[in-house]
Amino acid sequence: MVRTISVGRYMSVQGMFVKALKDGKIQVRVGNRVFEGMPVAA
Repeated sequence: MVRTISVGRYMSVQGMFVKALKDGKIQVRVGNRVFEGMPVAA
């Protein structure tokens, strides 16, 4: 499933969902990199 996260104040990343973290953040994979951030509401 493709998800969008907010990384920092002005940057968002869209990638394949990896896992949800206990603090409410999620991880997404873009190529071979994994980004962590807050999910963006639909």
